[in-house]
Amino acid sequence: MVYSSDQAHEARPGKARRTPALVIAIAALLALAACSGSHGPTAKDSSTMKGSVGSVPEPATGKQYAGTITYALAPNSVPIWIFPLNSSFSASAYNVQPFQWQMWRPLYWTQNGAVPEIVPSMSLARRPVWSDNNKTLTITMNSAYKWSDGQPVTSRDVLFDLDLMKAAVKENPANWVYYTPGYFPDNLVSATTPSPSTLVLKLSKPVNPTWFEEDILATAGTPFPSHAWAKDSVDGSILDFTKPANAKKIYDFLIAQNKSLKTYATNPLWKVVDGPYHLSAYNPTSGAFTMVPNPSYGGPHAARVSNFQGVPFTSNTAEQNALKTSKIDVGYIDYTAVPQIPSVRRRGYNVFGIPTFGSALAAFNFKNATGHFGAIASQLYFRQALAHLQDQEGWIKAYMHGAGVPNFGPIPTVPPNHWVPDVAKTNPYPFNVAEAIRLLKSHGWTIRPGGTDTCTRPGTGPDACGAGIPAGTRLAFNLIYANSPALYGQESANLAATAKQAGITISLSSASGPYIASHYANPYTPATINKWAMQIWGRPGEPNLPYPTQFGFLNTGGVYQAGSYSNPTADKLINASIYGNDPEAVRKEAAFLTLDEPVLWQPIPDIIFAWKNSISGPRAAFENFSQYYVTPEFWYLTTPQH
Repeated sequence: MVYSSDQAHEARPGKARRTPALVIAIAALLALAACSGSHGPTAKDSSTMKGSVGSVPEPATGKQYAGTITYALAPNSVPIWIFPLNSSFSASAYNVQPFQWQMWRPLYWTQNGAVPEIVPSMSLARRPVWSDNNKTLTITMNSAYKWSDGQPVTSRDVLFDLDLMKAAVKENPANWVYYTPGYFPDNLVSATTPSPSTLVLKLSKPVNPTWFEEDILATAGTPFPSHAWAKDSVDGSILDFTKPANAKKIYDFLIAQNKSLKTYATNPLWKVVDGPYHLSAYNPTSGAFTMVPNPSYGGPHAARVSNFQGVPFTSNTAEQNALKTSKIDVGYIDYTAVPQIPSVRRRGYNVFGIPTFGSALAAFNFKNATGHFGAIASQLYFRQALAHLQDQEGWIKAYMHGAGVPNFGPIPTVPPNHWVPDVAKTNPYPFNVAEAIRLLKSHGWTIRPGGTDTCTRPGTGPDACGAGIPAGTRLAFNLIYANSPALYGQESANLAATAKQAGITISLSSASGPYIASHYANPYTPATINKWAMQIWGRPGEPNLPYPTQFGFLNTGGVYQAGSYSNPTADKLINASIYGNDPEAVRKEAAFLTLDEPVLWQPIPDIIFAWKNSISGPRAAFENFSQYYVTPEFWYLTTPQH
């Protein structure tokens, strides 16, 4: 349902803007350009969404009230980075969605409830106009938005962001999480602002406009208040940030201010916002925060906007207890707590969840020489055999309590999207131990169920073990999984037990997700290349941007790769997705990557949230919880708060 005029005000006119250590899940970052408008997103019918838990009710009618709405912050998920230019260290869902984006909105917003698509009124610019064979684009700003100090959000504020980004990656490539050498902003030949409402970008070569808009501009174009931030000291004057030397000084100053957590709520820099909120309180020890409405916000919102308060929890058990005792307004349902959903509902909560738009996976290490594993992983038949040993439906039932969906490739079937290829709609490698054994046996392995298979027919023929696998090689390797939540260990243990039936020996060990991501990634930790064969670092294993090309993840040399997958066909298809104009390019890319099994695709658990029945708003404003998006400006209370 589209926001009606009694739920969101008309957009007011303003006065005449993945990691070197494996990004650990930003669920779904923003995208797309859009024209200004007066309404918020159109929510899908959540009650009919495949794989959903619960449903989102229609918006309540009648009088709206404002108060303070509390929001649960999961353990180790409190915001600790306020500056909205995110590095590989800071780019996490808990720094971005419930924190930074409440104060500084991205240039383009495309998360419509659970579905990644354009929301024009929530975007700070219109969709670009392309020319010069898709090398030049002209962006017109949405005049509805202005800064909280009354200044308009202009094209120069976007240019300021781009110049700071160039200064950041010049210091260290890890200073912008989505930086890939040779691509943006390296391919930006020029950026000019012919008028306060117009930005013109010229690129060094033609690109796919959809990719550039949804995956590049959406993550790189957050306007910064140049009239307030373009300085190199607290009392310094405004500098010309278009000069690289000045841009570096400004970036260094803002990063230094960002590190002072105790001043987050008092620093005048962070008071200049264009989002629906500004920060009024922040606890640097616990990460708790309170935000109050920005009266100058130019986007759509409820008739009466409540304060937004982040409440940290030290354990999932403590958060679940808060739900059971109605001490938190908006909270999450942990994987282990799914059976408790009926009791949460009885306490007066709505509950909804579906998977986030991304893929769950276990990565192969194609460079590991221990036991010739890299050579083994390079054989498609082996990857297919391992896929046949995963009981995805059984895992969902046993370990997720039914709250999840199978996953067969880089683009999931849920949430609904038009990118998923036909081959990924059903399992191309269904659970079948006998088929896994047949594949191994037909490729030169002597099968020892309950023991360890050995290669007895080496060579490169169609019935041989494959290149680099000598006679006598044992089918034994290790898998390191994240130790929280328990789901990862349960899945890994079941896979190892099932694989043993086919004579595959998998040795298991665990570590924290951040430890795995920072210690077992071939491009960045070469000393550990031979210490891991497979790994699971967390869910989603790889979040998709709205245009879900796997560029950066599964192309040769992708900066987000852990295991060094490389395939010339995949490279060609991914290249076509980002440079060509074929509207089917991403679907073709995903079809190949589904069948080639470059990683072990695994089932995706639902992201489940609960909110009190006394809180209402458009469906989209609650469906988007499942994608880690938080839009409290649309929530309203149906009864006065005491």
